[in-house]
Amino acid sequence: MFTRIDHIGIACRDLDATAAFYRRVYGFEIAHEEVNEEQGVREAMLEVNGTSDGHRTCIQLLEPIRADSPVAKFLDSRGEGVHHIAFGTPDVRGASADVREAGVRVLDAEPRRGTSGSAIAFLHPKDCGGVLTELVQAPEAADPT
Repeated sequence: MFTRIDHIGIACRDLDATAAFYRRVYGFEIAHEEVNEEQGVREAMLEVNGTSDGHRTCIQLLEPIRADSPVAKFLDSRGEGVHHIAFGTPDVRGASADVREAGVRVLDAEPRRGTSGSAIAFLHPKDCGGVLTELVQAPEAADPT
């Protein structure tokens, strides 16, 4: 059901400065940038590598655009750092049902829109060893409605 690590989300206060660090130290460039009003973040995907099936593994930088966003609250309580890990799946609805059946709380009753139109759902960190976990269905196959 899970085909890859899609991305690792990093909460940051200054996306431009953090992206400059990843560029200078690791050579990672921004592959995609957008503002997600629903989630209250400005985000950038830094491509780490591509795969033979056309998918990529990324570092996702997340900067809050408003004080009430989940990322802003995370920064206030924990500071900058790893926010979540995301696993790729060809079927976010099916994967959500499978993990729910295994006893993991799925925080999104229905998939919602993620980066570039992907369909996403989050899993409760208390059920995942303290790690906020995201399920991601690539945008070409996604229908978050």
